[in-house]
Amino acid sequence: MKRLWLIFAQTVTVLLAAYFVVLVMKPAWLAPVVPSTPPATVSVVEAPRAPGAPGATAPGSLSGAVRKAAPAVVSINTSTRQKPRDDPWFRFFFGNQSEQEQAGLGSGVIVSSQGYILTNNHVVADADTIEVVLPDGRHAPASVIGTDPDTDLAVLKINLKPLPVMVLGDSNQLQVGDRVLAIGNPFGVGQTVTSGIVSALRRNHLGLNTFENFIQTDAAINPGNSGGALTDTQGRLMGINTAIYSDTGNNLGIGFAIPVDTARRVMESIIKTGHVVRGWIGIEPDELTPELAQTFGIKSDHGVIVTGVLNNGPAAKAGILPGDVITQIADQPTETVVGLMAQIAALAPGRPVALTLQRRQNTLHVDITPAQRPTPTNPGGK
Repeated sequence: MKRLWLIFAQTVTVLLAAYFVVLVMKPAWLAPVVPSTPPATVSVVEAPRAPGAPGATAPGSLSGAVRKAAPAVVSINTSTRQKPRDDPWFRFFFGNQSEQEQAGLGSGVIVSSQGYILTNNHVVADADTIEVVLPDGRHAPASVIGTDPDTDLAVLKINLKPLPVMVLGDSNQLQVGDRVLAIGNPFGVGQTVTSGIVSALRRNHLGLNTFENFIQTDAAINPGNSGGALTDTQGRLMGINTAIYSDTGNNLGIGFAIPVDTARRVMESIIKTGHVVRGWIGIEPDELTPELAQTFGIKSDHGVIVTGVLNNGPAAKAGILPGDVITQIADQPTETVVGLMAQIAALAPGRPVALTLQRRQNTLHVDITPAQRPTPTNPGGK
C-alpha cells in the first residue's frame, strides 16, 4: 500500500512540474480553441466641422473684415536722392562724395477704382520716386496728386486695372470702446493686421499737425504702418494711421489715426484743385479759461476767446477785437479751439458768414468774409 502511494505522489509531482513548465514556456498550448468569426462591420460617422477649422469662421473672428479691407492696403516704397555736400573743407577731408539714395517705407489705402491712394504726407515728402506694391504682388510707380502738410495727408495715383477698393465709413459714428483693425506693413515684414479698440476720440494738442482731431487706438501701430488703414469690424475705412506715442519708436499701445471724414474732404479738394482750399479770418484763438474771462470781463462760460487779431485781416475788417469770445459760426456752436479751427477751415473763401460774439456783457452779431488760408510757415495764425 505504501509503495502505491509513493508511486502516485511521484506521478502527481512530475505532472505538476510539467504543467508549470508548459504554462511558463508555451502558454498558447493551454489556450482554449475558439471558432473563428468574421469581423464585425464598423459604422463611421464624421463629427461636425468644429469652428475655426478650414472653411469655417470662428465665433468673434474678424477674418471677414480682413478679407474685405486687406486687399486695398498697399505698401509704399520711396527713394530720395541726397546730393553730396557742397563744402570744400568736407571734400578736402572726405573727398568727392557721390550722390546717395535713401529708402523709405510706408503704407497706403486704395480708395478709388481710378487708382487714387490715401497715405500720410510724411511718407512721401521729398521722395524722388514712389513705388506702390499691392498684396497680390503687382507693383506700379505712383505720382503725387497733392499733399496737405496741415493734416499730414497725401493723395497718390497709380495706373493699374482692376484695383481693390476699400469702402469709406463714417468716423463720426465711432465710439470709445468700438473694435478696430490696423492694417499696414510695419517694419517692412509684409502686410500685418492688428486689432484693438478705440481708446479716445478728438485727441488734439499733440503738436503733430496744424489741424488735429485724432482717433486714439490701442491696436498695435509700428513704423511702416503710417498711411495704412484703421477699419471697423465690417472692413470699412475709419481712419489713416499716422503716429504712435513712444519714446523709443516702438508701439506702446497708444496710436493715432486721422478720421476718414477729414481724409475724405482733403482728398476731394486735392483731386479737384490740386491743393486744399480752407477759410481763414486772421485771428489767434485760445481756450476760454476762468482767468481769461475775468481779465476781459467776460460773463460767457463757453466759446473761444480771441487773444490776437491780424491787421487788415478779415476779422479786423469785421470789427472783431482781442477779448471777444466767438460762441457761434454760421449757426454752429463753438466750444473749443480745435472745433473753431475746423469750422473756419470749412468756410468758403469770399462767401460772407455770420458770427456770434460775446464782448464783455454784450452779444454781437457780425458778418465776416473769410479769405483763403495762406500756406503757413508755422502752426500759428488761424
